[in-house]
Amino acid sequence: MNKEVLPEVTVILPAFNREMEIGTVVLIAKRYVDRIIVVNNGSSDQCAEVAEVAGAEVIRDAGTSKNLSLKRGIETAEGADILVTMDMDVCRDPRLIPKMIKPISEGNFDLVVGTCIGMRRKSSENAILINNKKTEEKPVGFLVFSKACLKELDLSEIYLNSIRSIMSMCERKKIKAYHIDLQEEHEKTLFKAYRIGVVVPAYNEEILIQETIDGIPEYVDRIYAINDGSSDRTGEIIDRMTDPRIVPIHHKVNKGVGAAIINGYKHALSDEMDLVAVMAGDNQMDPAQLPRLLFPIIEGKADYTKGNRLLSKEMRKGMSTWRAFGNGLLTLITKIGSGYWQITDPQNGYTVISREALEALDLDSVYTYYGYCNDLLIKLNALSFQAVDVSMPARYGRETSTIRYGAYIRKVAPMIFRGFLWRLKMKYIILDFHPLVLFYIASMVLVPTGFLFGIWIVLQKLVLRNPVSTNYPLLNVFISLMGMQLLLFAMFFDMQVNKKTGLNHVDFA
Repeated sequence: MNKEVLPEVTVILPAFNREMEIGTVVLIAKRYVDRIIVVNNGSSDQCAEVAEVAGAEVIRDAGTSKNLSLKRGIETAEGADILVTMDMDVCRDPRLIPKMIKPISEGNFDLVVGTCIGMRRKSSENAILINNKKTEEKPVGFLVFSKACLKELDLSEIYLNSIRSIMSMCERKKIKAYHIDLQEEHEKTLFKAYRIGVVVPAYNEEILIQETIDGIPEYVDRIYAINDGSSDRTGEIIDRMTDPRIVPIHHKVNKGVGAAIINGYKHALSDEMDLVAVMAGDNQMDPAQLPRLLFPIIEGKADYTKGNRLLSKEMRKGMSTWRAFGNGLLTLITKIGSGYWQITDPQNGYTVISREALEALDLDSVYTYYGYCNDLLIKLNALSFQAVDVSMPARYGRETSTIRYGAYIRKVAPMIFRGFLWRLKMKYIILDFHPLVLFYIASMVLVPTGFLFGIWIVLQKLVLRNPVSTNYPLLNVFISLMGMQLLLFAMFFDMQVNKKTGLNHVDFA
């Protein structure tokens, strides 16, 4: 490929523990630039060595501050006509370099900022969402400077990872700056390396199924549209769709949303999809949020991602009080049952799962009613897969929910309890051993015994007027307190074991 750049174009790549990607990034970048400088931010792997073998200059021991590393790289690249910096924590696609340098090479601007999708720190993101604060939505992936621009700027006064700081400085210095939103290009190039499928379960969704499928992004390879025994025109509408990605699947009778999704998962495995999302046919799942569910798995931080609508009041907007209460109660029950103590809003059906996790699951044993999502979490935790919450707002429109939370909880809670017992056996006895299982068993005996013994004492003394030994109340208190203490110990140890498999929250802007 011919270079599409001016002479003396240099790219700076700050990198920390990127030995798996740095070689490829350097080799691709060489197609577009004349000089590549990798700033090694104290990597403990072979990142620097791989970069040198690929043909880059390496600045070693640059510290761990990304902002200082960028500035040190810029100082080293003095003399370049066009200087490009690429943040590998945000974007690792050098093929976007020609688009970034074009505004400068054409002489229209002196500085170009490119923003992509990237990960924010969990703690700061949670605080922002809970307090409904506004912040920069996308991090800086690329910075491009002309030689004249670098002479005008005082880098010590700029925070190079903040688009606001950069643009504010350019305004004060009268520097012509241009902002490019690279999200669409970033998604296309990044997701091109993966086969992505979307399962769309639908039951009597003739009004919304077309709108739902039309909104699915172009980077998705397969759409498994499942007509789960609908009595309306849902199946007919699916069959009339002309999108070549659609795989129509029809159930003659309604088998339940869980069965529909599992059937979609099986087709996705047969088609060797790498990542499989679920987007219900009622158009509640916003397609714009899909990249945020995909990224944690692509980044190796999760095997299963799911939406979370309960983080703040603003994000629950449109959700009825009764529905929010039901979700909160099911969240508590599912935390205990699944072992994912940091997971919230388990009933959120907007999910993505990796092929590795799907292959490990016994899909035929998954619950077929609406509680399939709770059952999946239990099974994934027992096999030590990582699950991650991705906060997003609730989206309700013309669709109406048919779930009755009273009946739902009465039906799903026993399933979660059975799953909880299965998880303890599988995770803490068969696959490994941990004494917390003994604590759980003892507490499940002592707590009910203390409760029933206490009722018996009250009945004997106050109702039947029978004499009761003064030692019995003390014995009841001892049994109850011992049972509660063992239960709390078991829950604490369960939380400690599952810290690595249930990440609090990973958010991608």
